[in-house]
Amino acid sequence: MKKAEPITIAGTIIQPGERKTLNIPVAAMITNNEIGLTVRVIHGRKPGPVLLVSAAIHGDEINGVEIIRRLLKLKQLGQLSGTLIVVPIVNIHGFLDHNRYLPDGRDLNRSFPGSPKGSLAARLANTFLTEIVSHVDFAIDLHTGARHRSNLPQIRFDPDNEPCQQMAKAFGLPIILHSSPKEGTFRKSAEALGIPVILYEAGEALRFDEVCIRAGKNGIVNVMRHLGMIRRVARKTEQESTVALNSMWIRSPASGILRTLIPLGARTTVGSVIAIVADPLGESEIEVCASCEGVVIGRVNLPLVHEGEALFHIARFSENAGDIVDQVGSFTDDLEIAAVLEPPVDPELAPIAN
Repeated sequence: MKKAEPITIAGTIIQPGERKTLNIPVAAMITNNEIGLTVRVIHGRKPGPVLLVSAAIHGDEINGVEIIRRLLKLKQLGQLSGTLIVVPIVNIHGFLDHNRYLPDGRDLNRSFPGSPKGSLAARLANTFLTEIVSHVDFAIDLHTGARHRSNLPQIRFDPDNEPCQQMAKAFGLPIILHSSPKEGTFRKSAEALGIPVILYEAGEALRFDEVCIRAGKNGIVNVMRHLGMIRRVARKTEQESTVALNSMWIRSPASGILRTLIPLGARTTVGSVIAIVADPLGESEIEVCASCEGVVIGRVNLPLVHEGEALFHIARFSENAGDIVDQVGSFTDDLEIAAVLEPPVDPELAPIAN
């Protein structure tokens, strides 16, 4: 059997079969304490692709941190072909501050490819890209909705990139969405280096969501099987993914108190009433109506809204949205049942029996 070659990340050599945790320095905090990117590298004994899984590019999007923690506990990683590199917290400054942005007010995911002599955001983006991303073959970037906004588990991918499309389908979610990468994003800069990246969106900022965490971890495992990094297993049924060709936001027609009438994953039809916006006394109630047929993949949670505020994110499909809603419901139900039957408690944290 052919043996893997050593791999070098940020100047550190990792031998086949070795696991190492690296700390890559970035700009220090204002207290002059050093702060760095924590990187875990698992280098398999057998050759294969190098996969990066990253989270918290937006510092308050923490679901991905827990996804990576659980991913690292998988026993299958002992028989890994290739290399798994994980960066659970890219925006460490924002993570410590419970903030989406960096202390300089910039969005890290609009600061790529960055510069070694630029702003804090530019320097962090440049370090991440040059020291880590440049060494990988594929990448999965983990995100959530913003504060007070939840996203249905979904994959966003570049429709013009065939490897991205294959990874998106392999992830195993009911809904995947065409989404060309924007200038300044990690995806855009990585793809410019020839590295396919898919983006997992699920849940809300500063919240752990068990269904979203399980869907994310399972999806990464599915991609690793697709890439030949871990052994494939026979499954009764494969989750079929439906591609949303585009999406749109339904905005609030007035300022007031929002009463939402449909959940994530629900179907909308043209003209259907999906929410009510009222004044505090209830004297004025304005219906929020859907302007298209589709499925709700994102929504605001805070019931206090202003006129023009984005309320519902609707994915649009070329086929019957009702069938897709059924798929989403079945997928979510299975994960909720699994969460009850298999609680995510580490063995060392399990309660002691009397």
